[in-house]
Amino acid sequence: MVLIIDVGNTCLKWALLDVSALLAWDVAQTPTAPWARSGSLAHHELAELSSALSDVVLTDCLISNVAAHQVQVELEIILRTLAPDLPITKFVSSPSCAGLTNRYLEPHKLGSDRFASAIAAHSLFPECALVVATCGTATTIDVVTVNGEFAGGMIAPGLQVMAASLAKNTAQLPDIADLIKNEAVHEVFARSTELAIASGCLHAQVGAILSALLTLKASEAKSPVQLVISGGAAPYILPLLAPHLQGLHFQWQHVANLVLTGLAIVAKSNSLCFTDRFDDRP
Repeated sequence: MVLIIDVGNTCLKWALLDVSALLAWDVAQTPTAPWARSGSLAHHELAELSSALSDVVLTDCLISNVAAHQVQVELEIILRTLAPDLPITKFVSSPSCAGLTNRYLEPHKLGSDRFASAIAAHSLFPECALVVATCGTATTIDVVTVNGEFAGGMIAPGLQVMAASLAKNTAQLPDIADLIKNEAVHEVFARSTELAIASGCLHAQVGAILSALLTLKASEAKSPVQLVISGGAAPYILPLLAPHLQGLHFQWQHVANLVLTGLAIVAKSNSLCFTDRFDDRP
């Protein structure tokens, strides 16, 4: 089995891929990669990965890691205990990979998660210019041209981070971070302070995504422009975003596990762009 891992700022997502199923996978026909098994763990739950994979024969491992180096070290200890000779490959951004050209000024400094997401989005929708929005701890909003170029993007505080920051630093206000998740804020102009903060946080995300779409549309007038959205906060943002997308005639697709999908595409392509190995074994 091939193990692919997406280590984010707050949690780790993993999936197992049977090699034969991976090679037979048609990305255009079946957007979801053929996971044999998958899961998600918080950073403090890393040890549980060992029991989740204890019955699996691992042949290769590809990791995107944007978290602290210590998480990487702890993860490698677990994997080496499971399979001492397992080849572990760190996915890194490069000038080109799996059909995508990276136009970052310093390509290797682009977050590997953003690069993997862009690869997945372009593979899923190769005929469109794309805004790729990943709404997690941070909200990243990136652009992929119809010619398969990663053109750049934006990074903003994520929905939960934004709400928690306001609640923490605004005097005499309750913690409203959970309010965003527990109650949909459909009115832009709320009539209580708590809901006004929730509305402001949500619509800040909506506005940033719309700004990217409209800017891309102005420069890609002859190509269809589509939104690909992913991340844990996407279900809370989409209900407020969708009416605007419909009114402006933008197509959109909510794709779960976009980074893992990108890693699976890279593994399938047998690309050489992730050649950095973990050299500092514990």
